[in-house]
Amino acid sequence: MIAAVAPAAFEPGALKVVAFDVFGTVVDWHGGIAAEVRRMLPGVDAEAFAFAWRAGYQPAMRGVMERMAAGEGGFTLIDELHRGILETVLRDFGVADRLDAEARRELNLAWHRLPPWPDAAEGLARLRRRYTVCTLSNGNIGLLTEMAKRGGLPWDCILSAEVFKAYKPDPRTYLGVAAVFDVAPSQVMLAAAHHDDLAAARVCGLATAYIQRPLEFGAAKPKDVSPQPGNDLHVQDIGALADALGC
Repeated sequence: MIAAVAPAAFEPGALKVVAFDVFGTVVDWHGGIAAEVRRMLPGVDAEAFAFAWRAGYQPAMRGVMERMAAGEGGFTLIDELHRGILETVLRDFGVADRLDAEARRELNLAWHRLPPWPDAAEGLARLRRRYTVCTLSNGNIGLLTEMAKRGGLPWDCILSAEVFKAYKPDPRTYLGVAAVFDVAPSQVMLAAAHHDDLAAARVCGLATAYIQRPLEFGAAKPKDVSPQPGNDLHVQDIGALADALGC
């Protein structure tokens, strides 16, 4: 068990690393998955399918961590978890017979092809002028690398749950970023569109920035992006984060 770290006063000048959550924060998972489902499974409610696929994500990760803690298995890549969840969703939507094994593999790779939000590439490039900019995602390295190449995302480094053999919000992930770059946790900022992710990072002593993504769940389900206590910054998008950090 890692004890909570007392939060340090936020000093932008002391920051060395800005680490980003990816799904929802940097790329549009809902829009990207729904588009791929429409392409490969015409007639299916693509938005509902995307939500169902994503809904299996957290339970699947918890299951892996519980099995690891019990000594009953090793770490599992998100690609593998996505594939297992996909099988369940295809059955639940009554379309399991419409995709053969190769088509299922192709649809599972939709997570590698998620489109960046319009501000992402330029905002990251601006931040890189002053900071080391990396991912901190539960996505595996191969997934994140292919996504970056397709979307022109200029990361300095790709860090993943795969590196730390633990998924967020395990403290090993947040503290792992500081360890990789040999800096204090307070010199790392996590930027994310999810308050629970940011809260877990703050417990570990990281600075935090909330990125508004009101359309993360699609235009039909606008997301509440109201500020919450504790975050050092609350900004509209990655470009605004670059503004706030003087880049």
